Amino acid sequence: MKTKAQIVEEILTRSVSQVLPSKNDLAKILASEQKLKIYIGADATGPQLHLGHATNFMLLEKFRQLGHQVVVLFGDFTAMIGDPTDKTAARVRLTKDQVAENIKTWKAQVGHILNFEDQENPAQIVYNSQWLAELKFAELIELASNFTVQQMLERDMFEKRMQDAKPIYVSEFFYPLMQGYDSVHLDVDLEIGGTDQTFNMLVGRTLQKKYHNKEKMVISTTLLTNPATGKKLMSKSEGGFIALNDAPKDMFGKTMALPDETLVQVFVDCTFVPMEEIEKMKVAMEAGELNPRDAKLQLATEIVKIYHGEIEAEQAQQYFVKTISNKEIPAEIVEFKVESESLKLTELLASSGNAVSLSDAKRKIEQGGVSVDGEKILDATLLLEKSFDGKIFKIGKLGWVKVRF
Repeated sequence: MKTKAQIVEEILTRSVSQVLPSKNDLAKILASEQKLKIYIGADATGPQLHLGHATNFMLLEKFRQLGHQVVVLFGDFTAMIGDPTDKTAARVRLTKDQVAENIKTWKAQVGHILNFEDQENPAQIVYNSQWLAELKFAELIELASNFTVQQMLERDMFEKRMQDAKPIYVSEFFYPLMQGYDSVHLDVDLEIGGTDQTFNMLVGRTLQKKYHNKEKMVISTTLLTNPATGKKLMSKSEGGFIALNDAPKDMFGKTMALPDETLVQVFVDCTFVPMEEIEKMKVAMEAGELNPRDAKLQLATEIVKIYHGEIEAEQAQQYFVKTISNKEIPAEIVEFKVESESLKLTELLASSGNAVSLSDAKRKIEQGGVSVDGEKILDATLLLEKSFDGKIFKIGKLGWVKVRF
C-alpha cells in the first residue's frame, strides 16, 4: 500500500511535463487537507475520444480518489470556434448540430476511467455553452482587454502562418480567451491539459488572477508521440488513433500495430500499470531479455481491460494470436446478407463497417488490403454476384466478412 506522499509524488511526475507555478507549491497543497477544484476540457470536434485524451482523464481520476472536486468540461461552444493550436490553417468551424452529435457518447467513453457514480465525490460534467453563449459584447471587450495582439501572435502557429502569408482570423484570437474564461466561470484551482494547451491554460491563469485575485495552477501533461519521428501517435485530424470506444478486437489490433519504440510511453500514459513494473519491462527489453512483442501483448490486454473488461481483453488477445499471429480464419465471422442480385465490392466494405466510406473502401482495395479465399483483389470495380455466396473476405489485418446471397 502506497503512502499519500508516494501517491502525490507519482501524480506530479507520471505523464507530467510541467507544473506551474511550481511542483513544490502544488505538492504542499496536496500534502495538506485542502481540497482543490480541478478541471480538464475537451472540444467536441469529433464523436470519438482517444488514448491521447485518456492520459488527462486518468490523472483527473487520481485527484478525485484523493478527495478533490474534479470537473470534465465538454467544449460544445469552443468547438464551434476551433482551437488554432498546432494548425497551419484555421480549423473548419462546426455547427451546433454537428457538435451535439459529436458529444452524444462522450460520457460513456470517459466513464470507463472517471467515476461519475461515486456517492460521496462523483466526477462532474459541464458544457461551456451554458455560460459562453450568454456573454454580452461588453463582457467580451472587457475579456479581450487583458491581452495584446502581440501576445497572441507569439504563438508558433500564428508566426508560421504569417511567414507563409496565410490568413489568421480574428475569431481564432477568441479561442484562448474563451478557454481562459472557462477557468473564471468555474472558479477552479487547477487545470490539466496537454503541453499543446499550455498557452490557453496560462490565459486562464491570467484571467483568474484578474477576476478573482486567485492563483490558478496548471499541469501540462506529456503528449503521446513517437520518439523516433516526433509525430503524434493519436490525432483525430491527421488520422490514425485508438478510440476509447473502439471494439475490443480493433483496440487490441491497433495497439499491437504501434511501433516498438512507443511501448514504454504508452504504458506510462495510458495504463494503470505501476511505474516500477514498467521500468522493469523497459530494462528487460533494452537487455534483450523481453521481446517487445510480448510486452505489446500485455499493453494491448491492459488497454482493452480498462474499456471493455477482463473477459473481453482475454478474448481479444486470443483472437489476435489465432487470426493475426497464426493466420487462422476466426471461428465466428459476421455474415453480410445481400438483398439484391449483385453488389459492388466497395459497397460491401462500407456497408459491413470495414470502411468508413466508398472512397476509403476503394483505397483499401487498390492498396492490396482486401482478399477472398487468400487471394488479393485489386479491382475496386468488382461486382459481386451469386457465385460469391459463402465467400470469406479479409479486409486489412482484422476485418472479416462472409457474403450471403
